[in-house]
Amino acid sequence: MKVQDNLIRGQKGPDGFNRNEKGIKYLIEIRQTAIEAISHGSVPLQGIPTHPSFAAHRTWLLSHMAAAFRHWDRMGYVEGFSGHISVRDPEHPNAFWTNPLGRHFGLLRASDMILVDLDGNVIGGNRSRPPNKAGFLIHSSVHRARPDAHAVCHAHTVHGKAWSVFARRLDMITQDACKFYADAHAVYDRYGGVVLGPEEGDLIAAALGPRGKGCILRNHGLLTVGRTVDEAAWLFTSMEKSCQVQLLVESVAHSIPKVLIPDKEAKFNFDVEADPEFCYCEFQVYYDQEEHLSNGDFKN
Repeated sequence: MKVQDNLIRGQKGPDGFNRNEKGIKYLIEIRQTAIEAISHGSVPLQGIPTHPSFAAHRTWLLSHMAAAFRHWDRMGYVEGFSGHISVRDPEHPNAFWTNPLGRHFGLLRASDMILVDLDGNVIGGNRSRPPNKAGFLIHSSVHRARPDAHAVCHAHTVHGKAWSVFARRLDMITQDACKFYADAHAVYDRYGGVVLGPEEGDLIAAALGPRGKGCILRNHGLLTVGRTVDEAAWLFTSMEKSCQVQLLVESVAHSIPKVLIPDKEAKFNFDVEADPEFCYCEFQVYYDQEEHLSNGDFKN
């Protein structure tokens, strides 16, 4: 058997490392970021940008927030006015931007967003519509509990809701599911009805934990967080698709046993593909599509 075959099967090669251990060792030795490692050649993809002022940063994040909603529309995540995204303001960390209640995701623009502080006061942005109260209660709890979570996404998607009824974590059955390896995702194994009081939001935030990137809310839907709205939105789409794949696999698992990705390989995948900058870059394909199809309308 060839050395390459040994490595693919996860066995040790003559240098004492299997394929993924070699990959980690290589990244450490050359000090590459995840996005540099995936970019073949001398010009890597550009990662998360920096901004010359709070105002410029705010304009940028609101346009990316609006693009995320437009993407959600194309993905079929709309169900009435359920679902919300929040993004922490760059200048005022105890306030976040969120979408107005009753406005279709496919119509949202940057100027539609509402700035609300953690006490529930509307302090800026669009004042023609209110924010979603359930959304405020969930998102404010998560932002309080997780200063690193600058963006939070939640929606009632078909496959997320379907998988949530089992109150089970996702299995590491695909490379994409490994973004949620170990404590990077959790299950909120309670259901308290429509969120109209702060307790439910606090319990959801506690279930997410200090390192969670996503949470499956039993009988409810999915929630993801990120350092940017792009990261949180990409993780949401990836988690929804992972729920879809899990449901498909479970439908035949009674006759064909599942083969899980081993922990070592799952951790390696997580270290690369769950990197905040890597996730940011993943979402840019959707941002570019929205910009092309709408001629940038969502930025207004």
